[in-house]
Amino acid sequence: MNGFLKRCFGSIALLWVGMLPAGAAAGCPPLLEHTFSVLQDGKPMPLCQYAGKVILVVNTASYCGFTSQYDGLEKLYARLKDKGLVVLGFPSNDFGEQEPGSDKEIADFCRLTYGVEFPMAGKTVVKGRDANPFYRQLAEITGSRPKWNFHKYLINREATQVVAYTSFTKPDDQALLKMIDEFLK
Repeated sequence: MNGFLKRCFGSIALLWVGMLPAGAAAGCPPLLEHTFSVLQDGKPMPLCQYAGKVILVVNTASYCGFTSQYDGLEKLYARLKDKGLVVLGFPSNDFGEQEPGSDKEIADFCRLTYGVEFPMAGKTVVKGRDANPFYRQLAEITGSRPKWNFHKYLINREATQVVAYTSFTKPDDQALLKMIDEFLK
């Protein structure tokens, strides 16, 4: 599906983007050539390690009306990780200062409150000119920038297609699940 298709389902905006340039056949796709620190221990987390996986990227916050989505994200990850889905959390204090804690406080909150086991990066900026380069790239590709916490980007296995979902899209949303299933095939 080349080209750009935009469909709106109530408060859920779905953006489809055509093919991106492919990376080297055996190497890391260009979209994944970023490294972050791991939330829990600060060690490097190269996104290239997720090449060949379907990736659901989510900017998160601990004190938001959407925070309960952690539960659904963890259930989705647990159910589909063996089929190739990775959920990647990116805590951010960009919206309403709803993620004020340190990386350790965020990690403890996620683990103790929601049992989060999916990979999470250290706290980062996801909006505006100070956004980390990965988020700037995702926003540029899709034309969709996070407007609040729990905005989602779904990346196919080849990292050549990206679909954006608003914060209102819950982890069990049928349109999201259908696209994940398509990307996992």
